[in-house]
Amino acid sequence: MQPVLEIIGLTKRFGALTVADEVSFALGSGEALGIIGPNGAGKSTLFNLITGNLKVDGGRIVFAGTDVTHAAPMQRCLMGVGRTFQIPQPFEKLTAFENLLVAGSFGSRKREADVADACADILVQTGLIARANVPAGRLSLLERKRLELARALATAPKVLLLDEIAGGLTEGECTQLVATIRDIHASGMSIIWIEHVLHALNSVVERLLVLDFGKVIGIGKPDEIMASREVREIYLGIEV
Repeated sequence: MQPVLEIIGLTKRFGALTVADEVSFALGSGEALGIIGPNGAGKSTLFNLITGNLKVDGGRIVFAGTDVTHAAPMQRCLMGVGRTFQIPQPFEKLTAFENLLVAGSFGSRKREADVADACADILVQTGLIARANVPAGRLSLLERKRLELARALATAPKVLLLDEIAGGLTEGECTQLVATIRDIHASGMSIIWIEHVLHALNSVVERLLVLDFGKVIGIGKPDEIMASREVREIYLGIEV
């Protein structure tokens, strides 16, 4: 696969603490990559480096063939880097549809009227069309997660970064959301997904990357990674 995103020796330190330790990997166009690791492994920090919310101390980020290592977050968004956050924070007084209009116009620098049709399609795609005119503050947790996903899609990303989007959901709700994400990926979307719900992750991604203390300790097919002695000991806390 032709890489749409290349992470090359990415390093980030906070004082003496190294939270990204020469991280390297490539994401193929249309690929879904899962990222796992214990709390504090540097997963969300990696996303913040990719989106530009944190400055790197070393290494390079190449997106769609362009070095964006020092590009501003807005520039990366306009180029096609979209992201969800662990805790959805929509504009609660705006409706679901209005939230998408804001994201769509911001992410494309177009007028709201010019992105309205695309936003309506995204509401259908994410299962929110029946809640289009409901204020975001009145949505259930699953619906807020769907809205967080929809807002990221409204920016027209080439790469979609999902940060523990299934967290806090019941088993049934998780199954519904995963089905939506699977459909989005099947449409050709490139995805990097951080998640603790392993069965959800493994039902979508083609590869898993494991982080521990900011360092990549494994990357490969999900079944091979989860069979690794080191991964089982570090991530699952199982003495093998």
